[in-house]
Amino acid sequence: MPFQKIKHSQWLLPLLLSSLIATIFLAVSVGVVPLEIKQITAALLDGAGLSSSIEYSPQQAIILFDIRLPRVLLGAVIGGGLGISGAAIQGIFRNPLAEPSLIGVSAGAALAAAFTMVVTSQLVTAHFWLLPIAAFVGGGLVTWLVYQIAARSSTATTGTLLLAGIAINAMAGAGLGLLSYLADAQQLRNLVFWTLGGLDAANWNSLGLTGLCVFAAAFGLIRLARALNIFSLGEAEAGHLGLSSSRLKKQVVVLVALAVGASVAVAGIIGFIGLVVPHLVRLIIGPDHRLLLPASALLGAILLVLADMAARLMIAPAELPVGILTALLGAPFFLFLLLRQKQRL
Repeated sequence: MPFQKIKHSQWLLPLLLSSLIATIFLAVSVGVVPLEIKQITAALLDGAGLSSSIEYSPQQAIILFDIRLPRVLLGAVIGGGLGISGAAIQGIFRNPLAEPSLIGVSAGAALAAAFTMVVTSQLVTAHFWLLPIAAFVGGGLVTWLVYQIAARSSTATTGTLLLAGIAINAMAGAGLGLLSYLADAQQLRNLVFWTLGGLDAANWNSLGLTGLCVFAAAFGLIRLARALNIFSLGEAEAGHLGLSSSRLKKQVVVLVALAVGASVAVAGIIGFIGLVVPHLVRLIIGPDHRLLLPASALLGAILLVLADMAARLMIAPAELPVGILTALLGAPFFLFLLLRQKQRL
């Protein structure tokens, strides 16, 4: 049975969920101004209308509710969206090296959002709905384009996929360069820091909007888990089993573009989460998408929260953009996978 491991992996989701909660508390507690877990718990209870006997200062409450908590929760939402998007893209491409940033989805979403930023002469926070819509359209178009390129040949190889991604990333990079040239000084500064990838612009409004998009996309992708399992057998076999491959592809493209587009619109390009996370999960539970998709979402949330925490602490009181850190950690992992894939050929 290809999905036999699922019987022995029921413990994984509860473990990942509890680890995510612990990671969130840890990330909220550390920083230039440390917060104790009991103070965080007391502030959360008071915020929920429940009384607590533990004292904390107004400054600590401001740091918790206005700065750290929305940032950490936004990191969990974006990490979860990128993790589950990577697993879904690898499933629909049937290629373990597919990932939103490598095949150009993130770059396409970033280009569309950056174009909106410059043309409207406004900051990211000024257009809650316009930027995610633009990023969604850009990411969706690129996902569809890459799939069409890879699917034109019956022997769509890893090289075809990666070359298509390189070409699209290059075109998006040229577009971002042109927009940077046309932008004024303030737009240029915002654009440069935004493209590096970071959670420093997090607030409750951006968290609500991004969370709505990512949770909707994740819910839709998890509902497609059984279809992705059937699709992994091959398009001909899936057709014989009554699965509409074209419909499944369109659904996955739309849902992945929604999650990645919303994430890019708020945090810029954060790469390699969607590549590393599904591989780590597959090592534990195998390729069954019924567990792979939710587990990738939870592990992606954990890894991005930890990466952002490290980015905040490495050069404190300054901050390192988390996109730089994920690239530094993810690029060697990608090279390892690429070399291992080559040895199997």
